[in-house]
Amino acid sequence: MTRKRDRDRVWELIEEIGLCMLVSHDDGGEVLRGRPMSAHPRRDEDAIYFLTDLRAHKDDEIEINENVCLCFAGSGAQSYVSVSGTANLLDDRARVAELWSTAARAFWESKDDPNIRILKVRPTLAEFWDSPGKIVTTVKMAAAAVTGTRPDLGSNRKVLL
Repeated sequence: MTRKRDRDRVWELIEEIGLCMLVSHDDGGEVLRGRPMSAHPRRDEDAIYFLTDLRAHKDDEIEINENVCLCFAGSGAQSYVSVSGTANLLDDRARVAELWSTAARAFWESKDDPNIRILKVRPTLAEFWDSPGKIVTTVKMAAAAVTGTRPDLGSNRKVLL
């Protein structure tokens, strides 16, 4: 039951946080490169989707090494998720239309832009840190400093997806 609950919590945090740093291999696979991306998780498909631009050369990076890391940080609740998985690029116009939003207009004039691609990540492993929030965490840390004890700052688990 704990494993299912942990998997559910990973997906909940991904959905709540929404934005992540996508880390892929650049420069012939020798350099790690991260950039902010808006995630569209689909738990029922075991996939996280992103709108991306063909001109950004993520397809070249994914071709070199399909392994990626997605780093989500929910600063308000002090919750974090690191997701490892494999990525591939799709030219799926129906999925582009499904994921299209007002925010996407900052990067493309319309969902019909031929440079838009779908980046699909299939998660394999996640690790999450889930704290009770900034204020509670601060109070627990202060109490621990005074009493010389270790504070309980929430959950930290590795989860196979």
